[in-house]
Amino acid sequence: MKILRFGNGQYGVLEGPWVYATEGPLGKRTGERYQLASLELLVPTEPTKIVAVGKNYLGHVREMGGEAPPSEPGLFLIAPNALLPHGGTIPYPDWTNELHYEGELAVVIGRTMKNVPEEEALAYVLGYTAANDVTARDKQRTDLQWVRAKSADGFLPLGPWIETELDPGSVAVRTYVNGELRQEGNTSDLIFPVPQILAYISQFMTLYPGDVVLTGTPEGVGPLAVGDVVEVSVEGVGTLKNLVGRAP
Repeated sequence: MKILRFGNGQYGVLEGPWVYATEGPLGKRTGERYQLASLELLVPTEPTKIVAVGKNYLGHVREMGGEAPPSEPGLFLIAPNALLPHGGTIPYPDWTNELHYEGELAVVIGRTMKNVPEEEALAYVLGYTAANDVTARDKQRTDLQWVRAKSADGFLPLGPWIETELDPGSVAVRTYVNGELRQEGNTSDLIFPVPQILAYISQFMTLYPGDVVLTGTPEGVGPLAVGDVVEVSVEGVGTLKNLVGRAP
């Protein structure tokens, strides 16, 4: 099932070209129906927080200057103001000269999760979506923390919807810029797989329904320019598409 948000925050489920409005992400149908092509989609979830895993593919570890894989997940937070919907314009601020794409699989939490063992972790997941962890790479290198580099307004495109029926253990993740393939990875190559990530986070941080966990980006990260069209395609989910524009 594909769950999406549209309009003024209305939830719906996608079936073919039609969106059937629902009362909440898993609520009953309201009886209203819309054509997908007529809707402006919103970010498909409303998280209290976004937790991201850095350097979770060995290829990406190496392209960032490392050699050995990390011994435990390296986490950082992204503020919800960074969220941007499918079709939204990624802002290119004048305070960075090195804006990069990072395509990845995102996990959306379905119920409150605290101290959950790895073997039970997936039962707490609502579904999965595509994410572009846009990064001001120059500020990531120079700033004390990654707040500006990762949490600027519009730096986290997410969508277009949440797919509830997906096995996150082997999912292809691809990023295209202006139609050219720039990244290609598979979650089977994650250093820390999804259940391990979720269980690890839940040991010290309560995850709530709607919260988002980013699982890491494969190798091939690189620069964006104003006017670029960037697409993150997640197998079994769909394609997140955004234009890069000059920040106001």
